[in-house]
Amino acid sequence: MARLAGDLSLAEDCAQEACAAAVEQWPRDGLPANPGGWVVAVARRRALDHLRRESARSGKERGAVQEWAAAEPDGSAVAGDDQLALLFACCHPALDPAVRVTLTLRVVCGLPTASIARLLLLSEPAVAQRIVRAKRKMRDAGIRLRVPDPGQRPARLASVLRAVYLTFTEGHSPHGTSAVVRDDLCEEALRLARGLHQLLPDEPEVTGLVALILLTSGRSPARADQDGSLVLLTDQDRSRWDRERLDEGRSLVEAVLARHRPGPYQLQAAIAACHADAATAADTDWRQIAALYSELLRLDPSPVIEANRAVAVAYAEGPAAGLAILDTLAASSLLARWPQLHIGRAGLLARCGRHQDAIAAYHHALALEPVSAIRQHITGQIAALGAAPAPTRET
Repeated sequence: MARLAGDLSLAEDCAQEACAAAVEQWPRDGLPANPGGWVVAVARRRALDHLRRESARSGKERGAVQEWAAAEPDGSAVAGDDQLALLFACCHPALDPAVRVTLTLRVVCGLPTASIARLLLLSEPAVAQRIVRAKRKMRDAGIRLRVPDPGQRPARLASVLRAVYLTFTEGHSPHGTSAVVRDDLCEEALRLARGLHQLLPDEPEVTGLVALILLTSGRSPARADQDGSLVLLTDQDRSRWDRERLDEGRSLVEAVLARHRPGPYQLQAAIAACHADAATAADTDWRQIAALYSELLRLDPSPVIEANRAVAVAYAEGPAAGLAILDTLAASSLLARWPQLHIGRAGLLARCGRHQDAIAAYHHALALEPVSAIRQHITGQIAALGAAPAPTRET
């Protein structure tokens, strides 16, 4: 519908109306032979009705309606994937990169505004306004959604990869559910990443993203215990990891890094591979991970990456070294809204024997309303610290 109408808001409205009609009619009349074609045909009729009503306002609009009505539905897609095509279409270069990603997460990946706000460390109203402004700009500037030609795809690729990566991130730590992992979102992100890899096999960052998703999702079976509670990486039963995925991800990242064109997704995949290589938590090469985070920070400066580097430094050099980095980051207005920062600080404070400070940091994280699984983990840590004896001071 986006390709047919060229107007994103109209396409959304008509597609929703067609799906509502399907919910009403199919149970009564039976499933059509081609359900997808049925939905598109109904949505197209709704769009034509809307455009005909609008065409009464000017001769120019009447001409546009006649041209659109005569056109046959466009069957173009990217690598045979309509959703992949819409990813590229929404990441239009006329939009600011941050706006492209926000719009794509909402329209194509279907994430709710609250989840997008959490992923981008923004407020919900700010995200909602960003989406409204993006749609308004596309309408007012006459930006029509079209699948870009192969030569136009590189300019949009970074935003497309970011949208797929954030979709996986949401699935790996979902908002608005008690589940530790949303397999549907993780698998959809992997499907899209594989589609991109099929389309652009020589793009190292595409390969890096596929490897990253495989290496991270390969640990997912051990992220929850039998009662569904979150299990931290250091405490996971590694025999439950999906070795087939880990082996595939490791093979991909080794091959792509050998091409000596490193990028952020490749480096994140290399970090994930370090974890996959460790038979036990104690075997983890934290110095190598800290070095990889330093290189990642050079390529993609970000306080979130610096926070993750701090955790690696804490394991490699001691909790006080990592805590010094996180204390500096805690003064950032951006990361002040990120629960994981305060959770990380709390863990390092506890390792330093500062139990009351750790409890305060955990309460700060709780006030930021983290996802359900993490909230349960925090309350458990607070209870454990409250019951722990005060550390004795050596004389």
